[in-house]
Amino acid sequence: MPAGAGRRGLPQGRHLCWLLCAFTLKLCQAEAPVQDEKLSVSTSNLPCWMVEEFVVAEECTPCSNFQTKTTPECSSTGYVEKITCSSSKRNEFKSCRSALLEQHLFWNFEGAVVGVALVFACLVIIRQRQLDRKALEKVRKQIESI
Repeated sequence: MPAGAGRRGLPQGRHLCWLLCAFTLKLCQAEAPVQDEKLSVSTSNLPCWMVEEFVVAEECTPCSNFQTKTTPECSSTGYVEKITCSSSKRNEFKSCRSALLEQHLFWNFEGAVVGVALVFACLVIIRQRQLDRKALEKVRKQIESI
């Protein structure tokens, strides 16, 4: 029987590939109108710092308990900075990320990466020792059989 005689059409893996490509294309087309709607939103609803230049009046600081309850900008990060918009001269609050918080998250990530690296390094060493023992046992058996 010649190779591939029992098959018709594309191999199963290629069907899956074409299916994923078609799904991705449909998903991208479905999201495109949503982006157009976002662009058509009037700028009167947006905070001034999104549509004009601004100057930071107060650096990024943690929100107080009162600010957390009353200021929506505090809810996302827990930190807020006071800004002054250049054109409209309005004072507003803008959510921000603290440098101290970012540093803490960075070192947590680095510690996790080092921990995972050490675990896998130990696994490699253990596996290498097992393979070395098997190879030595095989050589010993071959020598004994002579």
